[in-house]
Parts: sequence; C-alpha cells; structure tokens
Amino acid sequence: MVSKNITIKNEQGMHMRPASLLAQMAASFESSVKIMFNGNAYDCKSVMFLMTACIKCGSEIELVCDGPDEEKALAEISAFIESGMGD
Repeated sequence: MVSKNITIKNEQGMHMRPASLLAQMAASFESSVKIMFNGNAYDCKSVMFLMTACIKCGSEIELVCDGPDEEKALAEISAFIESGMGD
C-alpha cells in the first residue's frame, strides 16, 4: 500500500467532470484506489462515491493505492489531481 497527501487545486473542487475523469483513470488500474477525506474512504473507481465526498478547493486528501500496480496508479492519479483535474 502506498499513499500521498494532496491539496485540491481545482476551483470547483471535485465536481462531475473531474470526478468522471478520475473514476475512468482509476478503473484502468488493478489496484484499489481510494481517497481518504474527513475520516472516510471513497472508492475512486465510482463517480457517485467521489461526488458524495463533497471535496472542495483547498481540501487536503490522502490518495491510497493498494495492489499490483499501486506505484504506477499513485504516480499517475496524483499527477492528475495535482494538475487541477482537467479544470
């Protein structure tokens, strides 16, 4: 298991478009991909779970990847989130 703390930079936070793109990206990995936020774990492979997290701009999340391609998943997904998630 690997993890990384990331601050959300997208001005609208985790809205529908970035949540959809993130879920598609996470689904391409064998590893489980979760966001820890406010004491809860959210499955990144589900747009609905990501939307229910209500993650706003400036929020700090922990991205947690666990599985056979966890390092690659963490690197690619964290880079996507840090880039602003497609704004």
